[in-house]
Amino acid sequence: MIHFYELAQLDASQRERLLRRSEVKIDELIEYVRPIVNAVRDRGDEALVEFMARFDHVQLSPEHLRVSREEIERAHTLLDKDVYAAIEHAIHNVRTFHQHQMPHEQWFTQVAPGVMAGEKITPISSVGLYVPRGKGSFPSVLYMLATPASIAGVPRIVVCTPPGPDGQVDPASLVAADLCGVHEIYRVGGAQAIAALAYGTEHIARVHKITGPGNPYVSAAKRLLYGTVDVGLPAGPSEAILLADASADPELVARDLLIEAEHGPDSSSLLVTDSRELALAVRELLPGKIAALPEPRRTFCQTGLESENGTGGIVLVADQQEAIAFVNEYAPEHMEVHVREPFAVLPMLHNAGEILLGAYTPTSLGNYSLGTNAILPTGGFAHTFSCTSVFDFLKRTGLAYATREGYASLSEATRRLAEFEGFPSHANAVTDRPDPM
Repeated sequence: MIHFYELAQLDASQRERLLRRSEVKIDELIEYVRPIVNAVRDRGDEALVEFMARFDHVQLSPEHLRVSREEIERAHTLLDKDVYAAIEHAIHNVRTFHQHQMPHEQWFTQVAPGVMAGEKITPISSVGLYVPRGKGSFPSVLYMLATPASIAGVPRIVVCTPPGPDGQVDPASLVAADLCGVHEIYRVGGAQAIAALAYGTEHIARVHKITGPGNPYVSAAKRLLYGTVDVGLPAGPSEAILLADASADPELVARDLLIEAEHGPDSSSLLVTDSRELALAVRELLPGKIAALPEPRRTFCQTGLESENGTGGIVLVADQQEAIAFVNEYAPEHMEVHVREPFAVLPMLHNAGEILLGAYTPTSLGNYSLGTNAILPTGGFAHTFSCTSVFDFLKRTGLAYATREGYASLSEATRRLAEFEGFPSHANAVTDRPDPM
């Protein structure tokens, strides 16, 4: 039975459970990953090799952690030509979109006569991109991360991704990396990969920022390492909300509700609607669509939408105003808008990693080929975090210049404020300042 909630009938704890989704479980794993992170910090490559044998069942020497150029070139010959073309097409669109995000490298504005203030924009010197593999091959994650990093001009871009049972990195991800100009790739995953990027090992030099989605263990390692390294946006289990009214097509809504649900058993996918007729029609359609899926996707959807611990389903609200209030509170990773006038609703939608408008813009397009970035904040962090962009790989430095005239106009106010706050050296610096030699 598909989960069915009438929002007005939920008590405070039930509503909190619905909003909480799977992300909160990551907190429970921090103590589990702590010894893994500490072992990599203390023993470097030796620990990486041990954890690879334990978790990935791959025996490898430290010298083979890095993917060779020969392996990357061989991947081009192994990948199906149609998949290759699809990756090229998607990268083109993603690159086109992100190129338009690039700000001016430097700017100034005159805030007062003789007083100039501005910013200088520079790339982060090194970033680590984490690309998961546990439930499949994800070249889309790689190019969603590598494309804006490359456009931003990051000098050193490092990829960590788990190996398969044969010890190899999947060819599609290698091709995507190569097409994005990224060639420093390591076959290491999990919490140990995050630790290696944060602390560095004998063969993997540390980076200044780590970004990319991962399983709960990866997310727990990032939280543990916050303060040691910039861990980027919180990207945990997949989640989506479909905001729909009576005009929506139940068939399309039912299809789209399964897009994020099939990512994993901890994914959250909700239909939020004020139409009981639509809600009941979608509930009727979903079991058959889920049953038609291959494993393990069928079980993932059943777990999220039907099981006792699942965090997906259908939410019936009284009216559109209540629906909008709920989705803004939820702050989903992905939001599809299936309403009669989607652009009329758009100004009222404030909290989401991405908003996909209309029946012809399913989450699949955003996940792969539309051009917008699909690496998005989860777990309610869309309240404060933004979608991945070139800005994740850039930093701003404040610039200022004052002429003698500008200094004279600011010195007295500066002196008074410095004395008021109890900083005599600040005040002395702007008292009777002589002309420079």
